[in-house]
Amino acid sequence: MSRSPFAALLSRETGTVYKDWGGRLPVALAFPNTYYVGMSSLALQILYRRLNAYPDVVCERVFWDKAAAAAGKPLLSLESGRRMDEFAVWAFTISFEMDYFHVVAMLRQAGFPPLARDRDETWPLLIAGGPGVTMNPEPLAPFFDAIVIGEGEEVLDTLVALWREAIAAPRAELLAALDRIPGVYVPALVPPIAEQTPPRRRIERLWVRDLERYPPVSSLYTPETEFGEMHLIEIARGCGRGCRFCLAGYVYRPPREQPLERLLEWAEEGLRHSRRIGLVSAAVSDHTQIDELATALAERGAAISVSSMRVDPISVPLLKAMRAGGTQTLTIAPEAGSQRLRDVISKTQSEAQLLQAVAWAQNLGFPQLKFYFMIGHPTETQEDIEALVAFVAKARSIFKRRMAINATPFVPKAHTPFQWMAMTDEKTLQQRQAYIQKHMGRLQVAVRADSPAWMAIQGVLARGDRRLATVLLDLPQLSVAAFWEAMARHGLAREEFLGARDPMEVPPWAIVASGVSDAFFRYEWRLAARAQVGPHCPPDSAGCLTCGACDEAWAFRFQEGVPSRRPTAPPVSAATPIPLLV
Repeated sequence: MSRSPFAALLSRETGTVYKDWGGRLPVALAFPNTYYVGMSSLALQILYRRLNAYPDVVCERVFWDKAAAAAGKPLLSLESGRRMDEFAVWAFTISFEMDYFHVVAMLRQAGFPPLARDRDETWPLLIAGGPGVTMNPEPLAPFFDAIVIGEGEEVLDTLVALWREAIAAPRAELLAALDRIPGVYVPALVPPIAEQTPPRRRIERLWVRDLERYPPVSSLYTPETEFGEMHLIEIARGCGRGCRFCLAGYVYRPPREQPLERLLEWAEEGLRHSRRIGLVSAAVSDHTQIDELATALAERGAAISVSSMRVDPISVPLLKAMRAGGTQTLTIAPEAGSQRLRDVISKTQSEAQLLQAVAWAQNLGFPQLKFYFMIGHPTETQEDIEALVAFVAKARSIFKRRMAINATPFVPKAHTPFQWMAMTDEKTLQQRQAYIQKHMGRLQVAVRADSPAWMAIQGVLARGDRRLATVLLDLPQLSVAAFWEAMARHGLAREEFLGARDPMEVPPWAIVASGVSDAFFRYEWRLAARAQVGPHCPPDSAGCLTCGACDEAWAFRFQEGVPSRRPTAPPVSAATPIPLLV
């Protein structure tokens, strides 16, 4: 039994690992949000299992706890209740830009000097990873000794070996060793990209070719989280659809999927813990064997939930399996109300396909239907918002039970075709949300609409640089007004981060080499300006070198030998003028 002050919480868990600290390297694994949110993170669970699989490593979890911090309590690990300065390594997995504030709060609660430059080898090594910092690590770069860029599964063995050998070495020596590991970014040794002179040094994003080697499944179960005691399985990674707003569609290229046999093995293991199986990927229904998987899981008595699905085409066996297993809500993401705007963002679902999915939801008896929309897409007009309302009205005429929509403001993200776009201003977003709210009330459709004010802050963090670290440190309290006041105190204007950017300038996030070429992003940008859908990744990425994410060894892995490089899309000149979308 744990002596941790969190013993009551831990008593409701299954899969918790307790280790004696004697002779072991202690690693604190942090998720900068609440336990309730963090325990639904599959990345956290994968890292927890991997780190504790090393016999000479003890890994314990730590979460942001606002109430404990406000009460002046120290930041403690769950499993043994240790303070953070007792660990040798403090590793963060960061999923969202809005958790940057919690990172700083946790450092302060732990009593750490927040900036890496003020910490030597007497302090634990601070390292970060995750999608929240992979594509633009710069706003948090001054806080961390090292940041893993991309998928970290294969670099973990190298990191742990280095920690064993050199964790007590002078910090400068340890940083130099970390700097020599591919995919590891050491901000103290790599100047911001704008301060470098050509040829500039960039950090290559890591990606895993053989996902089967690292089972992406739940290792911890608790009722005290959003997904309850659900067994999560990542069935595929990446997405080849090419939606221009979607960070995940570019962070995790090329798309890769797990084989059916392995998924069923992992599911059978999970069914020993829970009847509830959660299928996770950027687009669950895009798995080439999703119909077979859904049918097999239903036959095994699994209650299936999915993270996301497409309707072009829709997987009817998956829908039936979800409903038979007791799924209450079917969620569909049209993203935009008009076909023109869906073409601009390269979301290829047609209205007919979307309404067919609505009909299936009605006929199969789903109690609730939910739509995800974004507002403020590039080129969006009032007519597009009216088309959104008209579409929901058509859906309401088909679906007779509870219906809800999410109207989230669009935030341009680094390393996507919309990375140079201006973010729609708060006033316009508020007006469009109010229009939607008014008309949804008449249709008896519930609306969830994220605050444009807070989404503007997310927009700053998503495309910001190292200067934002001083802003994060200079917040007397977390509020919209306090953030903009801190920006002003440090001479930073929101327009610098939220306005349109010159695509020929080097942005802060260019410190990361994502694999996708700027030429491809510009090509996609020109297609967006003409409301034309872009190319999709072919099945298995076979024979395609269009965007640059795949190398020849991967693209032609099913062929004998590797032919010379050959493009499959029209060449794109970096000098070609790009129309600005407003």
